[in-house]
Amino acid sequence: NEFNVDGHHLIGYGGSQSIEAPANYSHTARTLLNDLGINPERFYDYYDRDFTTHNQLGSHWFFDASHFGKPSLTPNPLGADWLGISPPSRMEPIVDAMPISLAGKAGFLRLLTDPRDWLEGKTTQEKIEFLRSKSYEQYLRDDLAMPEEVIVLLRNRAHGLWAVGYDAVSALAAAHSAEPGTTTLGLEDVLWGDEAEEPYIFHFPDGNASIARLLVHKLIPAAIAGGDMDDVVTAALDYPRLDSADSPVRIRLNSTVVDVRHESTDGAGAPKVNVTYHSGAKSYQVSAKQVILACYNHVIPHICPELPNEQVEALRWPEKAPLVYTNVALKNWRAFKKAELFHFQALRDFWVYGALDFPVSMPRYEYSRDPNQPIVLHMVHVPTDPGKPARAQYREGRRKLLGLRFEDFEAHLRRQLMEMLAPYGFDFDADVAAITVNRWPHGYAYEYIDLWDPPEWGPENGPHVIARKPLGNIAIANSDSSAYAYVNGAIDAARRAVDELQSGQL
Repeated sequence: NEFNVDGHHLIGYGGSQSIEAPANYSHTARTLLNDLGINPERFYDYYDRDFTTHNQLGSHWFFDASHFGKPSLTPNPLGADWLGISPPSRMEPIVDAMPISLAGKAGFLRLLTDPRDWLEGKTTQEKIEFLRSKSYEQYLRDDLAMPEEVIVLLRNRAHGLWAVGYDAVSALAAAHSAEPGTTTLGLEDVLWGDEAEEPYIFHFPDGNASIARLLVHKLIPAAIAGGDMDDVVTAALDYPRLDSADSPVRIRLNSTVVDVRHESTDGAGAPKVNVTYHSGAKSYQVSAKQVILACYNHVIPHICPELPNEQVEALRWPEKAPLVYTNVALKNWRAFKKAELFHFQALRDFWVYGALDFPVSMPRYEYSRDPNQPIVLHMVHVPTDPGKPARAQYREGRRKLLGLRFEDFEAHLRRQLMEMLAPYGFDFDADVAAITVNRWPHGYAYEYIDLWDPPEWGPENGPHVIARKPLGNIAIANSDSSAYAYVNGAIDAARRAVDELQSGQL
């Protein structure tokens, strides 16, 4: 998402956000980044990890007027580790300022500060199995005797990773995220092992769109001037060059594939694949020796009629997680400075969390350093239906999104930002320059959720393995086929699909 605000060029991400933990990438994924000219180590120079400290900005919890009587911001008692914002040193005054009951305050303070092992007497394996067997909310309610209002305070903290609340995510998954009540159980070595710990800083201003743009440059150099990570962010794309007859690689936009099936033979005994697509008011067909379907799993059975029934059912099984990324171009961030606010989590409100954009400056792009300068505010909405299984919530969330107009998102945005920041001088009409709403009815690829799915399902076992089986000269590659909603999952899936087609088995 691009904006021009008072002569300042602003870029925000409307989709895949960051290169997370690249040290843990496979050899294939690391090699691809290197081939594209992406050196993640450069982000240690580009990402200003002291920005929040220098500007005295932190993470806050927002209590909205509708659910809590009056709006209020309080420091986030848990911090925001992924942004480098640590928890406050003293919990008592923070909890005391929250608009909840005295019993709720006492219970929450106990949850935050009690050092006991809540599962004392159980072995490590017993603890793991016990935590996997129930939702985090059940654990808080049944085993830690937390008041209901404390449980609701923590519910939405799972939205960013799982696109559902902790009513539908296991206590074991909560322990992986070091949620309150799980950090004193002695499971650190088991949960995190020897995985490399890296800061969450590997972020282009346009998110992982820069990876896609560098891939395009590698395939069709004339289409985009940017040749490496330092110049691709602001490089212009020459769209006609994408589909040029003199190029060995052609990318045809606005061309929706509706049918993919094998011909009998190509005359030499090997079947070819016919691909039918619509563009404008016309239909076209091309033939290929081999085809890779890199689209959403649910679409594949509709366009590839040759697939066996078992594979069709496996392709239909997962449910993508819906969510909305909205970017707000602000003319300044003076109110945020005054409120000491960089990141917020809303306990019950429509926009569940948001933050000023990541402080990344690159050779041809400069992040806002002055509160009087324009900046991008990133806001997230996750449509859920608490109390239902995760896959049912994803389906219902998708239905809810289809019923919302841009005006609805804007109205929620106006009301929530004014409640949060009007006391600090924020004026929506004066301070907001533009809004983009990136609606993802089919967002995150489905990752197995241990509360609902068999424990043996994982990266190499589950419906996604059946769903991605190649058929003749057709292979399948997408993040769905990895059951992993991250860019390296998509990269690894692509390599697997190419290898399948190149092997002598097809």
